[in-house]
Amino acid sequence: MLGLGIAALMAQAALAEDKIISTHGYSYFGDLSYPADFPHFNYVNPDAPKGGEISLAASGTFDTLNPYALKGVPGSGTPILYESLLAEDPLSNTNWVPADAYGESYGLLAERLEYDEGKTWVIFHMRPEARFSDGTPVTAHDVVFSHNLFITQGIPSYAEAVKKRILTAEALDDHRVKFTFADDPSRRSMIDQVGSTPVFSKAWYERTGAKLNESRLDPAIGSGPYVLDSFDVGRRIVYRRNPDYWGWDLPVNQGRFNFDRIRIEYFLDDAATFESFKAGEYLFRSETSSKKWARSYDFPAVQNDWVKLEELPDGLPPGASGFVFNLGREKLQDKRVRQAIALAFNFEWTNESLQYGLFKQRHSYTQDTDLEAKGPPEGLELDLLKSLGDVVPAEMLSDPAVMAHSSRADGLSDRRNRRQAMKLLDDAGWPVGDDGKRRNAKGELLTLNFPIPAPSAATLGGIIENFMSNIEQLGITPRYETIDVSQFTLRRRERDYDMLFASYYPLTGAGTGLRQMYGSEAASYSVFNPAGIASPLIDAIIDASLETQSQAEEDAAMRALDRALRYEFAMVPVWYNDKHWVAYWDVFDHPKDQPPYQLGVLDFWWFDAEKAAALKAAGALR
Repeated sequence: MLGLGIAALMAQAALAEDKIISTHGYSYFGDLSYPADFPHFNYVNPDAPKGGEISLAASGTFDTLNPYALKGVPGSGTPILYESLLAEDPLSNTNWVPADAYGESYGLLAERLEYDEGKTWVIFHMRPEARFSDGTPVTAHDVVFSHNLFITQGIPSYAEAVKKRILTAEALDDHRVKFTFADDPSRRSMIDQVGSTPVFSKAWYERTGAKLNESRLDPAIGSGPYVLDSFDVGRRIVYRRNPDYWGWDLPVNQGRFNFDRIRIEYFLDDAATFESFKAGEYLFRSETSSKKWARSYDFPAVQNDWVKLEELPDGLPPGASGFVFNLGREKLQDKRVRQAIALAFNFEWTNESLQYGLFKQRHSYTQDTDLEAKGPPEGLELDLLKSLGDVVPAEMLSDPAVMAHSSRADGLSDRRNRRQAMKLLDDAGWPVGDDGKRRNAKGELLTLNFPIPAPSAATLGGIIENFMSNIEQLGITPRYETIDVSQFTLRRRERDYDMLFASYYPLTGAGTGLRQMYGSEAASYSVFNPAGIASPLIDAIIDASLETQSQAEEDAAMRALDRALRYEFAMVPVWYNDKHWVAYWDVFDHPKDQPPYQLGVLDFWWFDAEKAAALKAAGALR
């Protein structure tokens, strides 16, 4: 009887392994908000008019129209030329489609996909009608070619990760492509990853001899709703809506991509950028400067109600931005040094004196969500941390999650924090000499190099200057320098800095991309990990998160990861805004109910011809 029982269990296991899931969309745990026959996403206006132009501003310059080049500064908006097997929004920082559901994707180039229950492989069934902008079919062979391009010519940290996790990519025929995944490491995010990889024309690359990683002003053709119309290097880029785009009738595209033209104007400094908006040289502005939002939107066009100001809710956790330490620098590997430097930042004074009290202080990598670690760990999070053994510091099991320090708002320098910082530096082996400078036992000065790109200087410069002033009071020798965008891009890629203002993607769920952002395997060179975080603690939690079997377990793992990142202290957390500040000339409209995960101005907003005509008649616009 025992033998029969074992045989039955083995048979059931085999059947489970053989179970094939066929679906119109994908989420890791299988829950989809939209059925197979959905007509459009709930938040769009399916009757939104098509036409008109939207114009926006970009800072600095560009010298390539290839967004995947390893050198140079790519032109803004270039990913809009390309599509993937599953619907993505190439114009946003989140790639979140739909914008009202977490962790879900629906077929774009692929009409459906099938995979085994263990997610060891996936087959995408592609739409035969899909076409590149030159009219040639998009086939499974193009998908395989694109996958291999990213492996051989893509960003090294990405290519290395993909090679480990995706064993094969094969075209079963012209419209079916199969990916097979490695048993170890986790298969989490593998279907999402291959489904969101941009698809290029194999024929175009072979004909031109172009490389994915080279800087060039001749972009590869894509299959997306827009094509490149014109450009003037360093001044503007114009994209035009492709009337022959193959996918206009798809449910995922209803009410989206409504503008006939997208024009992006480049400016070298923020003052010129803002004056040009006031003059109507571009018509939509997403404001990031609290000073401007508080004081500068009182010009005649606003007073005449020609320019609209809105604060729209932002349901995404804010980007984990802050003053990031380069952990590759020996002097910054002592956490006491990093904590001392952090104590020199006075958020309260900065927010009240320089930011008009409009921001909130960020503590977490997943701020204001259910994934934020709060208090001591408990429940599933505590169970997970205990299961990891000695890699978890004892205090993490009992202490509350690390919070950003508080400061007095009535002065730039907080004496209490300064005393604490001085003691930390003394204990770390950096005493103050007779000249007021800190040196180690070798006589080396404790210096801090902090570059920022020139276009950011107007809004960020004053904040950093005051931060550096407090740092100098600690006996540290700071060097704050403003450099052009090209230099900054190069120095960031080469990790040529002690500290810089940068962001990590917020934690929204488990996925193998966490290893590129926070893991050790590519810490020395990953562009997604500017601090170079390489922690056995972080690695262990990421690995555990990839093995979770329910949404509740995954959420607990994300709280544990948030807690551990805050414990490791790779950056000084700064401020965040839970709203989109937008200003626009009154020629645009958007759905009344804003979806939580996107602003969507280039996705589901539209042009109102009657409003535009009224502004022209009033002499407001040319």
